[in-house]
Amino acid sequence: MENIRKIIHVDMDAFYASVEQLDNPELKGKPVAVGGNRERGVVAAASYEARKYGVRSAMSGKMATLKCPQLIFVRPRFDRYKEISNQIREIFFEYTDLVEPLSLDEAFLDVTENKFQNPSATLIAKEIREKIKSRTGLNASAGISYNKFLAKTASDINKPNGQAVILPKDAEAFLERLPIEKFFGIGKVTAEKMKRFGIHQGKDLKEYSLQFLTKRFGKSGLHFYNIVRGIHMSEVQPNRERKSISAENTFEKDLHTQAEWELALKGIYEELIRRTEKTGIKGRTVTLKIKYKDFTLQTRSKSFDQYPDNEKIWDTVMELLNQEGLSDAVRLFGIGISNLNLIEEKIHFGKQLWFDFEDY
Repeated sequence: MENIRKIIHVDMDAFYASVEQLDNPELKGKPVAVGGNRERGVVAAASYEARKYGVRSAMSGKMATLKCPQLIFVRPRFDRYKEISNQIREIFFEYTDLVEPLSLDEAFLDVTENKFQNPSATLIAKEIREKIKSRTGLNASAGISYNKFLAKTASDINKPNGQAVILPKDAEAFLERLPIEKFFGIGKVTAEKMKRFGIHQGKDLKEYSLQFLTKRFGKSGLHFYNIVRGIHMSEVQPNRERKSISAENTFEKDLHTQAEWELALKGIYEELIRRTEKTGIKGRTVTLKIKYKDFTLQTRSKSFDQYPDNEKIWDTVMELLNQEGLSDAVRLFGIGISNLNLIEEKIHFGKQLWFDFEDY
């Protein structure tokens, strides 16, 4: 008999912004952006009131102001976010030691076997959310399923302050209806590429062979082939220590000019900063990754004694880009940081057992 796991994905609702509204009651009910300002910088998080105007994380402060002129900008307080994140993780560990944090505000939990011997992952998720609310005053959403991909997908269904379960018997039908851009791991560029092949929903993706997907999407093709069929075997891994954090982009057309390179790098940089600000991670080494049109790969790095701020990271990326001429048209750029502040913030990234899913 096939073994089935019970996985919960817990995701705090607008975490940074909600903490600011919690600590400053004058901000409650108002559109709030954490990070950035009206002239420059990038929004790290937006309250639900701000999201109604189209304000999103990774958006420039200037664009966010245009969308919501009454937007209130507040400076991030990562020490405070870490403090509350640690309180939330303590709740997770009351139920299981198999906890895989993804960032300060979300984590996977494997509750197949749990410390309360509760057979219902749905009830456990409800209890966890209630404890988070009671101890921190904040709302969390949760998704429950038999693998991490589906649990993460489910946690978005009834946001904010809700939860959803995807049962094994319902998974394939659910995935067939799911818009392709809603699949975890399929970004905007990949989604647009898929739509050009007529892939708009899971059912469209399912029609393509593994051979076609690997030819068009490389090693990710196998992942796409499996997830649309509800297959995702990655286990909750509580002891993996993050060594670096990065962002990269493969371009549909090779980039040839300095202006194209700088514009592309700016977008990648902003995504990297969104990820670092979400996790609270800092790094002393900045690396620029370059893949040329002939697939030759080159990396350039620079290290610092102190953790560089966001502006210094961007200046370093430009310095690395220009330290020597690029030898060919560029197919991919990536920016990463390493030598992380793991003393201050250790971000950690099982055998399956059979249980009756009626207890979900």
